[in-house]
Amino acid sequence: MIALSHIDTPVGKMLMGATDAGICLFDFEYRKRIGPIMERVQQHVGEKFADGYHPLFDVLTTQVNEYFTGERKDFTVPLHLAGSPFQVSVWQALLQIPYGETRTYKQQSIFLGNEKAIRAVAGANGENGIAILVPCHRVVGTNGSLTGYGGGLQRKQWLLTHENKHSGKNMQANLFD
Repeated sequence: MIALSHIDTPVGKMLMGATDAGICLFDFEYRKRIGPIMERVQQHVGEKFADGYHPLFDVLTTQVNEYFTGERKDFTVPLHLAGSPFQVSVWQALLQIPYGETRTYKQQSIFLGNEKAIRAVAGANGENGIAILVPCHRVVGTNGSLTGYGGGLQRKQWLLTHENKHSGKNMQANLFD
């Protein structure tokens, strides 16, 4: 079974799912694609979601609360990335983007070794079901503009503004216009 619960955050109610291997879902409850993402996770894990408790929820809740107060910049809760090998490689690359920084889809494609895979990288970013912890919100358009985000552009803007405030770094000004 994949334990399933929810948490209220400053950016809305989020679903959290865990296996003994780690957090496999942390996403916005009312996200349009939440159903297909949950189906993909179940398929890759080989288990079904069921409402319940998992000890990793305590760790996740503590770390997420610390993130939202500006105390935490990196997450240490174990992750169970449930996707195709390509998706997992894209999500692992997202984990390399430091707090308070952004990358473009093109930069992510180059990092992954295929500059022409921009659309595929963007698609895998959109399928990320572990929001905030796997920071797909840190990926922006080539000109530095905000582009698609499963949780909505207002949430993406909020997360980037929050990280800019607590990082001590100056992100690109056009993200905050």
